[in-house]
Amino acid sequence: MERLSRAELQARNRARVLAAARDEFAERGFRDAKIDAIAERAGLTRGAVYSNFPGKRALYFAVLAELAERAAAPDADGPEDAAPPTAGPRGRAFGEDGAPPAAGVPGAAFGADGTARDGIPEVAGAGEALAAFARVWVSRLPLATDGPGRMGMDLMPEIMADERTRKPFAQLMKLNGMLLGLALEGVAAGGGRMVRVAEVALTTLHGMSQMADAAPGFVEEFDVVSACERLAELDLGDRWDPPHLPWAAPARPADAPWAPPPAADALRGGPAPLSGDGVVAVVGLHRLSAVEEAVRGAGAGDEVTAVLVTGDPGELGPLVRLVLADLRGCLREAFPRRAWPRLRVVYDERGAVAAAAGVPAVSDGTEAAVRVRAGRVVARADGHGACHAAASAAGP
Repeated sequence: MERLSRAELQARNRARVLAAARDEFAERGFRDAKIDAIAERAGLTRGAVYSNFPGKRALYFAVLAELAERAAAPDADGPEDAAPPTAGPRGRAFGEDGAPPAAGVPGAAFGADGTARDGIPEVAGAGEALAAFARVWVSRLPLATDGPGRMGMDLMPEIMADERTRKPFAQLMKLNGMLLGLALEGVAAGGGRMVRVAEVALTTLHGMSQMADAAPGFVEEFDVVSACERLAELDLGDRWDPPHLPWAAPARPADAPWAPPPAADALRGGPAPLSGDGVVAVVGLHRLSAVEEAVRGAGAGDEVTAVLVTGDPGELGPLVRLVLADLRGCLREAFPRRAWPRLRVVYDERGAVAAAAGVPAVSDGTEAAVRVRAGRVVARADGHGACHAAASAAGP
């Protein structure tokens, strides 16, 4: 038998721990699950579990992230016991019989003629797109007759229990609100900002998720879909005029080679080529709201990449993956690709992309950005306002 390398053995053990933890959490729930029981299921020692994950909460986040990423994969059918994306007890973005809903039905993911090009849904406007997004969201929730709650029902209590997870999660939600808002702007008839509408929609949907766990059957799910559709019609006075931007320090001229390592786009689930001209923003998990400054400040032809970093990759890294994969799964079934935000989102677990951008040490409070042109860094900024400064820099 061929002997495994140390890296291969570690990868195999990690996969065994994740599989065992998934079974333990599904059977006992997060609170009653035991690390010793997970180790026994995996056929490993307690120490082997902790050598791969810093604690039970980090392992819980990692299990949920793996499930979310599998469900959000373009050609995935989700977990083995789950229905494929085009069917299921609630039809996801489709009707009860697996066919697309008629045009005008809340949550319809198709245009007026009920067709979709290349398997990608077409929507008539922001309201229809937001309804489609909500329909996909509610399709994941347990029915009132399902019995035990979903595996993720302990996620929010665990996030809220600790400031170390609550603050990053709040910023991840700001990022998700911006991404959904940009997608809505891509299909809306007008040209206004729709981030606040997106934030209200996500608040509504997360609230429904909590009620589905605490009080199954309390609300009719398609009432929530209809409510989300109407949100697109609201005028919330959403304007992009952050008061601090005029006071941000300008970017500094630079002239250095730009040679980023390979990276993956957590928003689209594929490679993230970083060689084009544009802005690369390195942001810690406490500074994610600054990403919009790069997006709004960049030129029409610029590529914009948000590189997410953290000082606690063992626990917060899986949370990043989970939150982004959840959003990706809903965007994929609700919005045509032409409406997706131009922003790339890279989770930089080891800080390799950050180092290439001249940021060798990262933390959750990091904010730095560079402007790239013709394979060279031509401007650089650090600290609050760095994303805006680099995006608006003309360069030499």
